[in-house]
Amino acid sequence: MRWPALARKTHKWLALVVAIQAVFWTLSGVYMTAVHIDIIHGDRLVKAQAAQPIALAGLVEPAHLAHLAPGMKSARLETQLGQPVYVVQAEGGPALFDARTGQKLSPLNADQAKARAQALFAEDGRVVSVEYLTKAPLEIQTRPVPVWRVEFEGAWRPTFYISPVTGELVSRRHDLWRTFDFVWMFHIMDYDDRQDVNNVLIRVFTWLAVATAASGAWLLLYSFRRKRRVRKAAA
Repeated sequence: MRWPALARKTHKWLALVVAIQAVFWTLSGVYMTAVHIDIIHGDRLVKAQAAQPIALAGLVEPAHLAHLAPGMKSARLETQLGQPVYVVQAEGGPALFDARTGQKLSPLNADQAKARAQALFAEDGRVVSVEYLTKAPLEIQTRPVPVWRVEFEGAWRPTFYISPVTGELVSRRHDLWRTFDFVWMFHIMDYDDRQDVNNVLIRVFTWLAVATAASGAWLLLYSFRRKRRVRKAAA
């Protein structure tokens, strides 16, 4: 095979392979830039929690919780559903206590998780499902479990994940975020957990793109040589 033909064939097939992935890069990039990142994060779904003073009179001392939470490391006072609570970090893990009585409130049941999610939800949609998960779904794969999944009606299927042990909002998701996560998978070419931006596949395609450019330069070199030969023949 002649070298110019080899250069042309190499460039053609490399370009075809890279172009297919380039389409995915382009389309996913368009979506990720067209939809504002604040919308993707779902910040508008969470009701702003104004700081409210908590009357300390009548509250149990955090030290009182030490025998209920062995190895207690810290206790944070906050308000949930209109009542003061302690979010305790201990050797056995986090827990939630009523700050007035010292009673342990965790783990939250379905009704309590639903009420907590509704209190945090900034829109008017009603709850359509409440599910207790012991295995994290792909969309919150790095978050701790168990967790309550509370889905609301409304555009984009807004979903809150509530911790049964602290009552805190673990994460929020909606369909625009899920679409973002899906196109992100194509963008970084991590089809497993969608997190590794330096995986083997994307490195292979990066070097294929370099090879495509190199074969194009190789082909261009032969093109210049051919033009010079044509000019000499014409002279």
